[in-house]
Amino acid sequence: MRQIKVLGPGGPKCKTTYNNVLEALKQLDIQAEVVKIEDIEEMMKYNVLTTPVLMIDDVIKVKGRIAQVSEIIELLKN
Repeated sequence: MRQIKVLGPGGPKCKTTYNNVLEALKQLDIQAEVVKIEDIEEMMKYNVLTTPVLMIDDVIKVKGRIAQVSEIIELLKN
């Protein structure tokens, strides 16, 4: 099962990215473990300075901006 992480302090951009991930999974009809990381110390382990961050299978795919549903779908297809 794929693992998707959304890193961010919980602001509107982070929430939108998280919701976009859920929508992309729904549209593709696939299962994935979706983890939301809001703890600053936990985020520091990933060495990211700008949020939100979208990680798929522990690889950073998007950072510092909202990942759109269509973009997430393309990332999950590859």
